[in-house]
Amino acid sequence: MTTLAAPAPANRTLAAAGAILIYAMMIGFTDNFVQTIARDGGLWQFHATRTAMALALLGLAAAPLRLRLRPRNWRAVAFRSLVHGSGMVVYFGCLAFLPVAVVAAGLFTAPIFVLLISRFAFGMHIGPYRILAVAVGFLGAMLVLGPDSGMAVGPATVLPVVAGVLYALGNIATRQWCAGESAETMLAGFFAALGAYGLLGLAVLALWQPEAPAGAEGFILRGAVWPTPSFLLWTFVQAAGSLVGVGMMVKAYQMAEASRVAVFEYVILPASAFWTWALWGDVLSMRAMAGMVLIFAAGLIIAVRGR
Repeated sequence: MTTLAAPAPANRTLAAAGAILIYAMMIGFTDNFVQTIARDGGLWQFHATRTAMALALLGLAAAPLRLRLRPRNWRAVAFRSLVHGSGMVVYFGCLAFLPVAVVAAGLFTAPIFVLLISRFAFGMHIGPYRILAVAVGFLGAMLVLGPDSGMAVGPATVLPVVAGVLYALGNIATRQWCAGESAETMLAGFFAALGAYGLLGLAVLALWQPEAPAGAEGFILRGAVWPTPSFLLWTFVQAAGSLVGVGMMVKAYQMAEASRVAVFEYVILPASAFWTWALWGDVLSMRAMAGMVLIFAAGLIIAVRGR
C-alpha cells in the first residue's frame, strides 16, 4: 500500500517578512549594548548568564501562556540548537580578533549558503528572482559594512564565513526537520546550547587562567568575574530582547522556505544602523544608505514574487 507524503506547508512570505522585521528591530537594539557588556564581563559568562535569564523567563511564561517546551523530535531540535549555537559562538568569538565589519560580512553570506544547500541538498527549485535577490542583498550588505579590502585572506578571515554556513544550516533545519515544533521549544534549545558553550568556556578559562586585557578587549579571554549592575541589566535586556526577536525569527522560518526568508534578514543591517543613530547619534555615509536601498530592493523582490 502506497503512503502519500504530506504536502509541504504553504509559504506565508509576507507574514514571514513582518516577523523578520520585528526580529531585526529587537536584535538591532540589544546588540548595540554588547560593547557595554564586554567592558564588565566575558563572552562565556555572558552566554551562561543570558541563558539562565532567558530560560527563567520562558519557565515563568510557560504556564500562563500554555507554552509547549518539550520537543516532539529530540534529535532534530538538538541538532538545530547545536548548529545554530555553534554559529553564534564562532561569530561572537571572531569579534575578539577581527573587525566587526569583516565578521558581520562573513555572517551575511548565510543567504547564499541557504540557497546552495536548499538546491543541492534538498533539491528545491530556486528561481532566478530569488538568486537575483540574494545577489542584490549581499551587495547591499557589503556597501553598508564596507569591509577592509586590504585585509589578507587567511584562516582567521574564513571563520566568519564558517559562522555563516552554520547559521544557514540551522535556518534550513528550522523548517525541514523542526516544522512540527513550537517556536518556544526551539528557543529553549537555542539558549540551552549557548548556555552549555558558556559553561564549557568558563570551565576551560578556570583551568587555563589567561591574562585578559582590561575592558572590551578582554571579552573572549575573561573568565568568571563578579557581575556589575550594568552587566546584569544589559544582559537581562539581551535575554528578554533575544527571546522575542529570535522567537520571531524562528516563526518566520516556519512560515516560509528558508531561501525566501533568508533574504529578509539583510534588514538587520539598516535596523542596527537606525538604532546606532537613535541611541548614539552616529550618522551613516551615502555609501551605506545606498546599500540599504539595495537591501530593501532585495526584500521587495522576494515579497512580491512570494505572493
